[in-house]
Amino acid sequence: MSDIALIETARDFNRFYTNFLGLLNKAYLDTPFTLTDARILFEIGSHDGVSAVALARDLHLDAAYLSRILKRFRAEGLIETSPDPADLRSQVIIVTDRGREQFEELGRRANAQIAARFDNLASGEPEAAVSAMHTIRALLDPAAKPAPAIIRAHRAGDIGWIVQSQGRFYAEEYGWDLRFEALVAEVAGKFLANFDPAKEYCWIAERGGINVGSVLVTDGGDGIAKLRLLYVDKSARGLGLGKLLVDQCIRFSREKGYRELSLWTNDMLETARAIYVKAGFRLVSEERHRMFGPEANGQNWVLDL
Repeated sequence: MSDIALIETARDFNRFYTNFLGLLNKAYLDTPFTLTDARILFEIGSHDGVSAVALARDLHLDAAYLSRILKRFRAEGLIETSPDPADLRSQVIIVTDRGREQFEELGRRANAQIAARFDNLASGEPEAAVSAMHTIRALLDPAAKPAPAIIRAHRAGDIGWIVQSQGRFYAEEYGWDLRFEALVAEVAGKFLANFDPAKEYCWIAERGGINVGSVLVTDGGDGIAKLRLLYVDKSARGLGLGKLLVDQCIRFSREKGYRELSLWTNDMLETARAIYVKAGFRLVSEERHRMFGPEANGQNWVLDL
């Protein structure tokens, strides 16, 4: 695509998105506020005191234009101001109780607007849209802080995501065929069908509402726990999530009284193997195979607990 075509495509998306959110309407979200009014009130309501100088700088607003809006907000009882001790030429601004009500109502309406749009999408499409937004933000605003990752228990839909994400990743990265996806589906299906929360667990790594990692501990019998299906999405590599997920498995297995934690992997998965070695796992056996098409070297590792 030529440079001019790229630019035109970006401009076309901008026009679509402003219409999608109704940003050209004078009454934003069917309120008395314009979009600029709402954004300024949001910034003030989100902070425990913010200076007019900071508002003008961060929102790229003309100081005189901002001053007129703040004057109107004061007259409407939405904000209170006091001299800024760090800059006597500026003011520190906070929302009043009435301003807080308007701030919260704008948030509710904005959430409802997006929720209504997402309700019209198919399963998985809202997550795909948000993931694309993260990509756009990361590319166009490198200074933006990435959303922090959280580790949580699995919930409805997560096991299906494990099968889909790992089946796709290993097919694209290593050329593994559908037999690998079938194996993941078998392991994940048995985990759900026979799930024993007293002895088994699934952890999901999530960032910005998007699943980016997973791992299971299953009961292998005879005091042996099995670490299964460790995965970290390419978008979350380098954050230490693989180590964090493995550490969760080790801690859980010890707390539940297992004597050993075992796992099966392949030697081309060097990042995962490095995590296992650092955690104290030892290699006990290996064997060449073609279980998923291309030749690979399967390995069994164990950790004495």
